[in-house]
Parts: sequence; C-alpha cells; structure tokens
Amino acid sequence: MNGELILRLFVAGILGAVIGLDRAYRAKEAGFRTHFLVSLGSALFMIVSQYGFSDLLGSPDIHLDPSRIAAQIVSGIGFLGAGTIIFQKQFVRGLTTAAGLWATAGIGMAIGGGMYVLGTAATVLTLAGLELLTLIFRSVGMRTILFSFSTTEQDNLNKVINEITLRKHKIVSYTTQESRLDDGTISYNVGLALKLRRQRDENELFSFLQNLPRLTLTGLE
Repeated sequence: MNGELILRLFVAGILGAVIGLDRAYRAKEAGFRTHFLVSLGSALFMIVSQYGFSDLLGSPDIHLDPSRIAAQIVSGIGFLGAGTIIFQKQFVRGLTTAAGLWATAGIGMAIGGGMYVLGTAATVLTLAGLELLTLIFRSVGMRTILFSFSTTEQDNLNKVINEITLRKHKIVSYTTQESRLDDGTISYNVGLALKLRRQRDENELFSFLQNLPRLTLTGLE
C-alpha cells in the first residue's frame, strides 16, 4: 500500500513539473518548482483525506467525510494563485498562470485519488490549452504589452502617439514624467500599455521607436 501511495506522489509531482516547465519557458511568475509542489501537495492532501483517518473509522461515535480535506484544496489554492496576479497600469497580468496552478492542483488531486488516466489526460489538455490554443488563436485575440522609453525630444511624444493612432492600436494607459538631467536638459519618461493583435505589430512599433532620434527604450513586458 505504501508503495502505491508513494507512486501517486511521484506521478503527481512529475505531471505538475511538466506544466511548470511550460510556464518557466514562458518566463512566468510560477515555474516548474511551484507547479511541482502544488501538484505533489494536492496529491498528498488527497491521500491523507482518504487514508489518514482509517484507524478512527471503526468507532461508532465518529463519522468522517473523506472529501472535506480535498474540498479545501480547491479554495486554498486560490490564495496561492492570487499571488501570481499583478494589477499594473490598468491591466491584469498572471491570470493564466493562476489558472494553471488551479488546474495543476486538480491534476494532483486526481493522481492522489488513484485516477492516473484522468490526471494524465488533464495534463495533456492543460498543455494544449497553454500552447496549442495560443498558436491557433494568436491572430484572433488581442495581446497587451507594456513598454517604457525616455527621450529628450518633446516632439517624439507626438510622433509616438500619432504612429499608434495611425496603426489603430488601443492605448490602455499612458503616463509621462519629466526629469532634469545634469546638463539641464529635460528628459521625458513615458510608460505605455497597448493592446495589439499581431506579433508583427509589436515588431513594427519597436522598429519605429528605435529609429527615432534621442529616444531610448527602457523596458518591455
């Protein structure tokens, strides 16, 4: 029996790590170690919920619900997922990673319950949702990018806005701060969040920014 339970923990950890490797490849907040631990921990809780109180089942005065501990995993994992969600400049990042952690917890629960085929199938479908659907629908939805730049030419600000308007990109947020350099020149520090449809749109926009005089890209997400 112990060998079987250890096998469940091992399989759950491996499946969680596989999903985590995909997230790590995408440079997301939660990588393979986090997903490994979430899946392993969920499987462990399932096993404890099923077998941890077996010595008490013979008592006529004690009534146990083996699903109670497992049920808390579903809500408890939400706190961990919330830590990966970032609200920044009027848009949200990390929702997919949080959902991936939630799905990974479900996979761990399935393997912990001995449902190897179901857990493996859920892993394959999760990876398909993260990668395959992204490739299929990349040209359909809009993606949000956040970038920042600094320039000492005020006219560059108008050129950037005009270029964005001409290309019909949607501006989510726009912030500008002025700072004075050591030589007395005023530097304009700009943060922009945009919604774009295609990867090519992003490349063309960055190419335009790089060709502007006295403009330096300082950040990209």
